Amino acid sequence: MKDVAFPHISGDVGHPAGNGALCTLLNKSIHDASRIENARVNGEEVSLDKAMEAVYDAFKKESSLLWRGSGNMGVMQEVTNLFMEKIEGTLTKGSLCDGAGDAGIVEGRGVNKGLPLEQIQKADTVVIWGRNVTVTNAHMMPFLEGKKIVVIDPVKTAIAKKADHHLQLQPRTDYYVANLLARFILMEKSKDIGSLDGLLPVDEDFYDFVREHRLEPILEYCGTDVVEMGMVLTYLSNQKVVFLVGTGVQKYTSGADVLHAIDSLAAILGLFGNEGCGVHYLSYSKLGFVNPFDAQCKKVSKVVTNFSEFDTVLIQGGNPAESMPDSRRVCEELDRVENLIYFGLYENETSRRAKIVIPAKTFFEKEDVRLSYGHQYVEKMNKVMDTDIGISEYDFTKRLFEAFGFRGLESETYYIDAWLAQCNKKDEQYISPSYEALPYEAGFGEDGDEVFQFDEAYEDKLMVSKCFQKVEVDRFWLLSTKANKSLNTQFKRNNTVQIHPESGYLKDEKVLLRSEFGELELEVVLNEDLRTDCVVVTNNTLGLNILTPSIISEKGENACYQEVKITIEKI
Repeated sequence: MKDVAFPHISGDVGHPAGNGALCTLLNKSIHDASRIENARVNGEEVSLDKAMEAVYDAFKKESSLLWRGSGNMGVMQEVTNLFMEKIEGTLTKGSLCDGAGDAGIVEGRGVNKGLPLEQIQKADTVVIWGRNVTVTNAHMMPFLEGKKIVVIDPVKTAIAKKADHHLQLQPRTDYYVANLLARFILMEKSKDIGSLDGLLPVDEDFYDFVREHRLEPILEYCGTDVVEMGMVLTYLSNQKVVFLVGTGVQKYTSGADVLHAIDSLAAILGLFGNEGCGVHYLSYSKLGFVNPFDAQCKKVSKVVTNFSEFDTVLIQGGNPAESMPDSRRVCEELDRVENLIYFGLYENETSRRAKIVIPAKTFFEKEDVRLSYGHQYVEKMNKVMDTDIGISEYDFTKRLFEAFGFRGLESETYYIDAWLAQCNKKDEQYISPSYEALPYEAGFGEDGDEVFQFDEAYEDKLMVSKCFQKVEVDRFWLLSTKANKSLNTQFKRNNTVQIHPESGYLKDEKVLLRSEFGELELEVVLNEDLRTDCVVVTNNTLGLNILTPSIISEKGENACYQEVKITIEKI
């Protein structure tokens, strides 16, 4: 690696979300990763100019696709959309992360507005639902101090061990837990006032819907009972409550309905529009912005992309060969692309397949803007160092505009200013234009003049078919959680599977995991914090997505990584 002196970085103690802490990846992993330093064409290192000539020739082909990962989430990554629009190329739609949950929220609220962090700080009780905050949201820990904590999760996470109560439910049953809690709350309300008259106008229909569920068998299948549900209810009643909901609950075909059910429970409790209350999920970062990179292009699924249908495919800031579900299918598709271009920072399974490799700039080496993600704060990302490695997304796009003779690309400063000018500003801190101190205080929908729309018709056919069957003792739910020393498939990789000690496997024993999509050899790590019907394979594990399904959620165009059970065989 070239001798690059990374700047010393430390957390801003005055930042309202960061609290002076840095992500562990910034402290070490980002500096140790194997960065791509030189451009390549057909496996040979070449100058950047020569590699860009190859990119130019590749985009002369008839059909082109841009598949982009989230990268560092800077907005300037999307400037390449403008080039794809000029050549009538194709972009992707959908999400590998949180799209199903977002769709479920929009069904109930009409728009997905973010809950400000200060409202979490004002809560009495925080319910952490399918979210491992100590790994993925460590900056939130100061906001949880002094709260009563309830955790709903199949895994006894670090925060679950410290919680006032941990409901260790079976995976893929969050929908029913939310609806049954709503049912019990409505039962109590009707006792108090003699009927449901005077409550939200659609409560009666929703109450009829949740009463359709057969109570005892569903509670047993979920892994709980009436007594435990009553204990959870004591933390929800007559106090300020915030639900911190993670993406883990919606990595299924029914993911949108899970968030809709949790939101419906929150609406029954009166959590929207009140201080110290609400549901915190990953809100839409661009809400309230006019996006200068919003290109008019054809779009195909990001979840089940058929790469081989295109002559040229540009992979930008992602690693689909490992991060997309059903990676065996994905790799076969990528290998059939005539011109596969990889534009990114680090070597990975996708870069090694690419015909053309273009090294990118890190966020230390370019100007950018990072939008809010789970909070309301927007950051201007200033260039702090110069290197001769790589090219920024803007310069990459500018070169292509010039090579093709296209007009219409504004200056880099123009686009940076276009994003920042739309923000509000307080004490030198940029704030998203969609920020509201109390979201939904006036009402729901885009204009705040609508009522909450309850879920009153969903039927989970998979759940119905399995709920009354015998327990499948030889099959395990596959949970693909995040790891604390990696960013998905970037940085530190893993080769282990976590299994409960009672399942009969030994530490460091090699086992073969099988699903209908493929098989994977891993080493056993024993973890008594799991349910006995689950295994955990973190999403930085080599080959994990050989096991996961090539299916799309029923709503929200989302990947369904956890809609799979596996068998385990000793080797």
